Amino acid sequence: MAEPSGEFQHDYTCQEVVALASEYIDGTMTAEQMTAFELHLNFCDGCSSFVDQVRTTVATAQRLSTDEIPDEMKAKLLTAFKDWHS
Repeated sequence: MAEPSGEFQHDYTCQEVVALASEYIDGTMTAEQMTAFELHLNFCDGCSSFVDQVRTTVATAQRLSTDEIPDEMKAKLLTAFKDWHS
């Protein structure tokens, strides 16, 4: 990754971008955090692609109603998320 120049106090690492992608997409970052995050995206094609993929996944999931998800898939998803947070 190229090193950006500027007066930002925090340059996010790729690992931090992955961890903070939801906050960025949800718009819950401060203006300073968002600026530093977007600066990283401008210089890192991998992270930019990752955030685009997460944004697309969220938008697609929001279009689904729970009635459209088969019961077996709901159970698998609930188990996966339960285990993931453990």
